[in-house]
Amino acid sequence: MKAPIVVCGATGNIGSRVAEILLDAGEPVRVVGRERVRLGPLASKGAEPWPGDLGDTAFLEKAFSGARGAFVLIPPKYDAPDFREYQNRIGASLVSALAKARVPRVVALSSVGAHLAEGTGPILGLHDLETRLNALKDADVAALRPAYFMENLLRSIPLIRNQGINGSPIRPDVPIPMVATEDIAEAAAHMFIEGIFHGHPVVYLLGPRELTMSEATRILGEAIGKPGLKYVQFSEDDARKAMTAGAGMSGNVVEAMLEMQRGFNAGIIRPTRERSVECMTTLEVFSKLVFARAYRVAA
Repeated sequence: MKAPIVVCGATGNIGSRVAEILLDAGEPVRVVGRERVRLGPLASKGAEPWPGDLGDTAFLEKAFSGARGAFVLIPPKYDAPDFREYQNRIGASLVSALAKARVPRVVALSSVGAHLAEGTGPILGLHDLETRLNALKDADVAALRPAYFMENLLRSIPLIRNQGINGSPIRPDVPIPMVATEDIAEAAAHMFIEGIFHGHPVVYLLGPRELTMSEATRILGEAIGKPGLKYVQFSEDDARKAMTAGAGMSGNVVEAMLEMQRGFNAGIIRPTRERSVECMTTLEVFSKLVFARAYRVAA
């Protein structure tokens, strides 16, 4: 019988899809998430549910025991009073458990900009995670560095509905690679299915092309019947108030997000290599299939 692949964050947007693709390919899968009930849909498809906390190293070591591979990530926690401390605690727990369980193959969700040791806000925690993973000398470890998630644009729906504009502190003219989480999950799952990586490769998932926020907003507007939808660059003060009040973010997380947006504006959060994997979902397709549907539901 084949040894299982462990999928962490299996109730999240990417982890759940990674697990589904592996199950559809006939792979044995253990799914790790905080709540057993939320792991139920994957368990009903044949996955082995492991409810628990990623910060619990002893639990993780058991979950990883006997596995031939693991997909790992640090789930978002926007209310964390110290986000970097939270990221490092989870990252240290993951890597310690991987080492103790001797997992031979690991795919880790990181980010564009993770090569930088400063000026990238929440991406700094992924820089730290990659550094820890590089110490796993007896394992093949692939660091996936996706670009700006297209799904991040879904957060703009209340603003578009209430004020008829899209906006953020990111400059309207900065070209940013954008990728759909569906494509990230496909790439991660197929790295296990095909077994094609060795050593410690860095894999960039940059979407089909780069887009400015003005271009992205125009595409979204056309998909929801608002041609000519405008993008406005907000001041950091205005963005700080909106994120604190509307998004429920801690002050520490808000400042980290603002630092990341400064990094985009300064052009430092950029890939260091060309696209490693072709990602097919364009923003035009995403805006029609995902964004427009979410926009209608929010009515």
